[in-house]
Amino acid sequence: MRAVIISDRRITGLSADVIAELVADVGALWHERHQAGLVSRPRKRAVGAGAKHRLVFVDRLLATLVHLRHSVTHDVLACWFGVDRSTITRAIGEVRPLLAERMHDQPRGMAANPG
Repeated sequence: MRAVIISDRRITGLSADVIAELVADVGALWHERHQAGLVSRPRKRAVGAGAKHRLVFVDRLLATLVHLRHSVTHDVLACWFGVDRSTITRAIGEVRPLLAERMHDQPRGMAANPG
């Protein structure tokens, strides 16, 4: 699914290069905030224990981009990515504010250039 979404600009409205840039920029911020959230609360399990992400960051980003562009429901995205609807809901809730932050921080000409 990932390759199809990235290769067809009609799906996200963005080129593969812009998506790669978002993965690098927003992905680093997402990872930083995710790690900070883990450190900020007391551990209930040993380091490395517990559920692993079934939806890697790049897929979280793509699901969010598709949802924002086409208003695809969380249920449909969950089917496409092979995860539960709640995983998509959580992913969009995490990634959407990071995208907004990134767009706000871009110089005026950069924010309007979709690729």
